[in-house]
Amino acid sequence: MEDIKVQWHLGFASAMNLELAKNRPDLTYHREYNLNKQALEVDLLVIKKDNNILIDNEIGKLFRKYNIVEYKSPNDHLSIDTFYKAGAYASLYKSYGDAVDERKADEITVSIVREIEPVKLFQYFKEHEIHYTNPYFGIYYVTDQVLFPTQIIVTKKLNPAEHIWLTALSAGLGKQQLKKLLEKIETFDSKLDRELADSVLEVTVNANWKIVEELRGDEHMCQALLEIMEPEINKIKETVKEEVTKEVTKEVTREVTKEVTESVTKEVTESVTKEVTESVTKQERQKGIRSLVTFLRSSGQEDTEIMNAIIKVYDVSAIEAEGYL
Repeated sequence: MEDIKVQWHLGFASAMNLELAKNRPDLTYHREYNLNKQALEVDLLVIKKDNNILIDNEIGKLFRKYNIVEYKSPNDHLSIDTFYKAGAYASLYKSYGDAVDERKADEITVSIVREIEPVKLFQYFKEHEIHYTNPYFGIYYVTDQVLFPTQIIVTKKLNPAEHIWLTALSAGLGKQQLKKLLEKIETFDSKLDRELADSVLEVTVNANWKIVEELRGDEHMCQALLEIMEPEINKIKETVKEEVTKEVTKEVTREVTKEVTESVTKEVTESVTKEVTESVTKQERQKGIRSLVTFLRSSGQEDTEIMNAIIKVYDVSAIEAEGYL
């Protein structure tokens, strides 16, 4: 299952929504928000309906009215250029209001989310004296050379108990962590929460298939947890089934073609052999008849006696026998 392409971004917006679930009535989410009429978009725009509302979750404490959130999947790089590009997106968002200064600069924040610590980026900050602080586990505020309040969120360093959704977006999940995720999902009653959780779970299952398989064989896992996992597992099984079916179909086609070819070849060979045999037999008979005619004539026999002899020896019709005279 290593070849499955994990769609990290599909689970990210759902994970953010669940992380900030306590303030859900106060926030509006816009996935892949277009900054302008061209193909330029940010991963997530979170808007506070009331700028005075405070968010309890550590991730949202920096938030103001308009919050640009960029997500970097485990395979994406977070370089200094990527960092400034996120700031540029925020600047573009500020400038694309319907009226001049409609979106105030002091109402905009930037968040960049990544699984592992961007070591080279932090090294760049130190070398260029760009100051940053670490107010919470896995959360870094950049305090220098930025137009908008900016934070870098390293999900691997977040407290898994407090940030179960973002930490679930990892290909290195432990068995206990996955169990806790499933147990958390089991407690959900609302349709929205279950749908958001399923989106995160689909990414997690695809990225941690080996652990999922181990848990499926765990006798202590309750049936409810298996039911939660089953739809996503079935999707993957269907993918494998389709691939196997294609391979089997290809192999069967190859074998059938081979058998048909061999069968046709055999039939053609038998037919040709029969024709050749018949041709050889006919030529031998013609040669024999001509030899007989030559012998009988040299013996002084009349055509009538010769024709009778041909009919008797070679069992041919009188018309055919006459043709040799």
